[in-house]
Amino acid sequence: MFAYSREISHEWQRRTTLREYARGRVPADALCDADFLLRAAAEFHGAPSPRPCPICGSEMRDVSWVYGDALGRRSGTARDDSEIDALVAEVGPITVHVVEVCLHCRWNHLLREMTASPVV
Repeated sequence: MFAYSREISHEWQRRTTLREYARGRVPADALCDADFLLRAAAEFHGAPSPRPCPICGSEMRDVSWVYGDALGRRSGTARDDSEIDALVAEVGPITVHVVEVCLHCRWNHLLREMTASPVV
């Protein structure tokens, strides 16, 4: 079992970006640029997001990416909660980035970064 700590939220940046988009200062194609790998990760490893896409209103997925020196080649890969739990049990604390992704219009944004650590 793991717990999250040291969370860094990127909500302020998300709101600022969307405000600039609404004012016409940022084109949609600059925001809706999720590549194939990010969309595939969201589809197969992501969880349903609690909010709709801010650009097209479609359902989004939240996908977790894991990082850490102890992960070796597994660093920088998308994982679901059960896989994160197994990784934390194996190597100890790791960094997790949660990205929201719209599979329809390709909107994506880093929501938060946090540390996943074993519960002791």
